[in-house]
Amino acid sequence: MQKLIKFFHALSDETRLKIIKLLEKSELCVCEIVAALDMVQPKVSFHLGVLKEAGLVKIKRKGKWILYSLDDSELFKRFLIFTVLEKISDEDIKKEIERLRDFKQNQDPRYCPR
Repeated sequence: MQKLIKFFHALSDETRLKIIKLLEKSELCVCEIVAALDMVQPKVSFHLGVLKEAGLVKIKRKGKWILYSLDDSELFKRFLIFTVLEKISDEDIKKEIERLRDFKQNQDPRYCPR
């Protein structure tokens, strides 16, 4: 039961829902999520930690960088994640998508090599 409580708690926050929607498109590093959400890094990292603890995101190391993606490894989780995602339109995170696109076009490879 505690797993379900963590799972639904993680989905109860608008910022975390936006992060999940952004990760639906591709894996992202923290700096890309920070740029998309226009938030400070510690706050984004906190939300990513909640999502990871709930089993909604997974991490992959690439050199010194950590990349985040959706963890849909279990059928039940996959169903719930995609049920939630279909309720969030790209229009709902239009600003975040635009900021992410701008960041990727103008990023300094010394700080984010992706």
